[in-house]
Amino acid sequence: MSSSLDIASTYTLPAGNNIPVLQLGVYKSPADVTHRSVQSAIQLGYRGVDTAQYYANESEAGSAIRESGKNIFITSKIMDSAGDVDANYAKCLESVNKINVGAVDLFLIHSPRYPNGAQDRKAVWLALERLAKEGRVKAIGVSNYGVKHLKELEEYASLPISVNQIELHPWNQMNDIVTYCKQKGIVVEAYCPLVRGRKADDAHLVKIAEQTGKSWAQVLVRWSLQRGFVVLPKSDNADRQKLNADVFDFELSDDQMTLLNGLDAGEHIAPCPIDCD
Repeated sequence: MSSSLDIASTYTLPAGNNIPVLQLGVYKSPADVTHRSVQSAIQLGYRGVDTAQYYANESEAGSAIRESGKNIFITSKIMDSAGDVDANYAKCLESVNKINVGAVDLFLIHSPRYPNGAQDRKAVWLALERLAKEGRVKAIGVSNYGVKHLKELEEYASLPISVNQIELHPWNQMNDIVTYCKQKGIVVEAYCPLVRGRKADDAHLVKIAEQTGKSWAQVLVRWSLQRGFVVLPKSDNADRQKLNADVFDFELSDDQMTLLNGLDAGEHIAPCPIDCD
């Protein structure tokens, strides 16, 4: 039940390791800022960091985690296929070495959109499986996968799909994908949970913020938590990081959740490759 969650709460992944329900996203955090951002988040109690090859800040995220001396869950992702399984394995192993915290907790395929479609997706997944079987990563999964991509993956995956990370907020709820993942035991992660601030003035959101005495951003983080998602709010500002994590002392009412759930319009703000071939 979401009301019993706190910043240290976790869900158990199909691979068997535990993933924190609230993590820091570092999308587009400059390399020279990432180290400081991760440091401040850890000091505030965050126990997870979400990076990627595409973000070009894996090394900085890893160094901040090492310096903290804490057991921090870290995720990375591979965006572009390097070709065959061996080449993709080498590309992902490079990330593991850059992060340099031992085994990476979670490694994802960043997007299903590849020049060679299903062929590339399979080559990348099999590379991740090799890393997992070697103990270099603890769990593997996907991002931006639609139901058809998940079904395709299930045909050849020999290890569980632990996570599907997708854009989720009240205006883009992807209920068909969320439902399928829950049926399959795949943990759903919400990126862009704050809609990059574009809905800060939404009348419904402002009303609920006033009712709860919380900020619009805190309401959105709380909505994700009460929907059962792992949530990845991004900020390089320590004060906003603190606010984004200060969401465990209140709960949205059934009426407030119903209002937010009714805002779904399929309105995404990030590239949406879930329908690609």
